[in-house]
Amino acid sequence: MDFELDAESELLRSTAREFALGEVAPVAGELDREKRFPYEIVRAMGELGWMGIPFPSEVGGAGGTTLQYALVVEELARVDSSVAITLCAHTSLGVQPIWLFGSAEQRERLLPDLCAGRRLGAFGLTEPQAGSDAGNTRTRARLEDGEWVIDGAKQFITNAGTEISGHVAITAVTGERPDGRAEISNLIVENGTPGYDPGEPYRKMGWHASDTRPLSFTECRVPYESLLGARGQGLAQFLAVLDGGRIGVAAMGVGLAQGALDEALAYAGQRVAFGRRISAFQAIQGKLADMATEIQAARLLTYQAAWQKDRGRDFTLTAAQAKLKSGRLAVRCAEEAVQIHGGYGYIEEQPVCRMYRDAKILTIGEGTDEIQQMVIARALGA
Repeated sequence: MDFELDAESELLRSTAREFALGEVAPVAGELDREKRFPYEIVRAMGELGWMGIPFPSEVGGAGGTTLQYALVVEELARVDSSVAITLCAHTSLGVQPIWLFGSAEQRERLLPDLCAGRRLGAFGLTEPQAGSDAGNTRTRARLEDGEWVIDGAKQFITNAGTEISGHVAITAVTGERPDGRAEISNLIVENGTPGYDPGEPYRKMGWHASDTRPLSFTECRVPYESLLGARGQGLAQFLAVLDGGRIGVAAMGVGLAQGALDEALAYAGQRVAFGRRISAFQAIQGKLADMATEIQAARLLTYQAAWQKDRGRDFTLTAAQAKLKSGRLAVRCAEEAVQIHGGYGYIEEQPVCRMYRDAKILTIGEGTDEIQQMVIARALGA
C-alpha cells in the first residue's frame, strides 16, 4: 500500500489550498451574509480547469482522477462549503450524467462549456413526494409530435437558477413497464426552455452562497433527442450517478471537519483563561486529539473510495461508508469547534458559526444517513 500522493496530485492539493486561502477565505463571510453566488470564484475555478477535473481532455475536461477531484473539493470545503458544493454538484451531478450516459451529440454540445465552467449543470431527482424514495417520481413526460412534454416539479436543486446555469437533467415517468411499474427515464432540459421555471431560492440554514431552489415544468417541450441514455433506464442511471457523487460529498465532510479543527486549534492557541492558553488544558486537548484522529480516518476512507472508482472497482460500499462517516464527523467537529470558541463561536463573524450551520446538510443531501446505512447493510448481505 502507498499512502503518498503522486507529485501531480500533491501540487494540485497545495494549489487548491492556496486558492482557498487567497481567493475564497477573504470573501466567504461576505458571500454568506449577502447570500450572493460566487460567480468570480466559479470563473476562476473554470480557468484553472477544476470544473471538469475527472473528465477526459478530449471533451474539455482536465483529464484528472476522482481522487484529484476529491482533493480539490476537500480543500475548498475546508474554507467554505458554498463554493465546494457548487463545484461538487456541478461535477458529480451536473456533468457526470452527460459523460456517462449522453449521446455523442449531447457530449459534444454540452461538455466543453460545462468543463470550462462557462455553464453549470444541475441534477433533478428530488420531488415533494420523492426524495429518499426516488422511485416515487411524479414528474411526467409524454411523447407528442416528436417532443417530450414535461409536467411536474423538483425541489432542493443546486445550480439550476444562476446566470450561468446551462441545463438540468431530470427523472420523469415516460410510460409504464410490462409489470405495471412506472417507466422512469432521464431528460435534459436546458435553461430558457419555455415551460421550465426555476423558482425562487430557498431560505436555508446554511450554504447561503450556493444556489438551491425548486423547479417547475408546465407543458415544457423538449426535443426527443433530449432523452439521456436509454429510455426506461433513468432510475438505474441516477443511482449510479449518486454512487459517484457520494465521494464528492464525503470529501466535503472531511474538508469541513478539517476546517473546524483548523479554527479550533488557532483559537485554543491564543485564548487565555485562568492564566493559561486553553490549548494547555487537558479537556481541550482531548477534543482536538479526537477530532484529528477521526478526520484522518474519514479522509482515508474517502480516498479509498476515490481510488477504487479510478481503478474501475466496485466502490458503492466504500463511498456510502465514507459519506456516512464524514457527514456525521463534520457535524461533530463543527459543534466541538463552536464549543471550544465558547460564546465567540455563536457569533456570525467567526467562521465556525458558518461551519456549524453548513455541516448538518451533509447528513441529508446525496442520500440521508439512513439511506447510507441501508446501502451499507445491503452490501454486507443483510
